[in-house]
Amino acid sequence: MTQLIDSISSIADQFEAIVLDQWGVLHDGSAPYPKAIQTLEHLKNSCAKLGVLSNSGKRAVLNAMRISDMGFDVSVFDTIMTSGEALWQVFASGDETAQFLYPIEARPGDAANWAEGLQLKLVDDVSATDAVLLMGLPDGSDLSAYDEILHASLDRNLPFYCSNPDLTAPRGGGTYVTSPGALAERYKQMGGIVHLFGKPHRPIFDAMQKSLGCAPDKILMVGDSLHHDILGAQTAGWQSLLIQVGVHRPDICNNTIAQDILRLSKAAMMDPPNYSLPDLR
Repeated sequence: MTQLIDSISSIADQFEAIVLDQWGVLHDGSAPYPKAIQTLEHLKNSCAKLGVLSNSGKRAVLNAMRISDMGFDVSVFDTIMTSGEALWQVFASGDETAQFLYPIEARPGDAANWAEGLQLKLVDDVSATDAVLLMGLPDGSDLSAYDEILHASLDRNLPFYCSNPDLTAPRGGGTYVTSPGALAERYKQMGGIVHLFGKPHRPIFDAMQKSLGCAPDKILMVGDSLHHDILGAQTAGWQSLLIQVGVHRPDICNNTIAQDILRLSKAAMMDPPNYSLPDLR
């Protein structure tokens, strides 16, 4: 059963590296969690390397800027890796042959910023594209609003490259918004081809481990999602710590935390995480 601990400092000396999710662990999408900045300052003095592993459709440098703008000292992190960065590297290596991408983005310009340095073009017509780049959704999006694009893509057998496979994401005040992974799943259920980049898929964990230079059993993944952070860590052979304040907050009762985590893990057909905390402290 999951061990409930009082602070991450109590186990930090067991690991050579501690990797943290971004949304739901460091911040809620608009502000840092109350103890997160102070906790990172304490962890900086430990022997463990620190990393950020985020299902963000944007590249790593933009996420470093986002974290910094929220008041975090990004110099404490040895590595910042995002799913958007991982996808960019795949296209930069020439492993994907698509030359024209139709972007679905949270804000105008996100896709153009992501595509800098790549030999491809972004187009605004699904009929003139090789593939769809799904990197973000505006907050409050209704998935059915994209059905015309999905059907047009399906008619042409276009693959979706989803650089953020999260289904939901936390926002301030305990609210949640629909994330790109939900739209990718909708397209997949319609019979579409979907390529997912990010947690829980093994390549992004392998890339982070290679960057850190640590054995898998010496890495601790700190995340708020059983389906993405914890499952991915287990697949990679890392240990894991679940933050309760994130996406599973509505499903965890203060009086039955360990039992609730076990129940949720069984429902997801996976082992429970090794450790758990209410928030990053």
